[in-house]
Amino acid sequence: SFVDKKCPFTGNVSIRGRVLTGTVATMKMKRTITVRRDYLHFLKKYNRFEKRHSKLSAHMSPAFLDVELGDLVTVGGCRPLSKTVRFNVVATKKVGGVKKFKKF
Repeated sequence: SFVDKKCPFTGNVSIRGRVLTGTVATMKMKRTITVRRDYLHFLKKYNRFEKRHSKLSAHMSPAFLDVELGDLVTVGGCRPLSKTVRFNVVATKKVGGVKKFKKF
């Protein structure tokens, strides 16, 4: 059993607002991961799309044990948990073939 006051399942944190998905970019912090979100941005002048990405920090509870780099995670917005963390991991999903940009 674990004690995590920032966990949305066992702690005192409620999920509200945005629910986003992305891939796990880094797991170097304690109970915190970096989520990379890839998207396409349209350039009107060239009538084409360009690849862009953004990263956000999310708190990951010890309830999620077998999460690795490249896995698909769903994060939900919550109150600020630290200087940069405003999201909490809600669900994880294993990804078979590793493909960096998910839109193609």
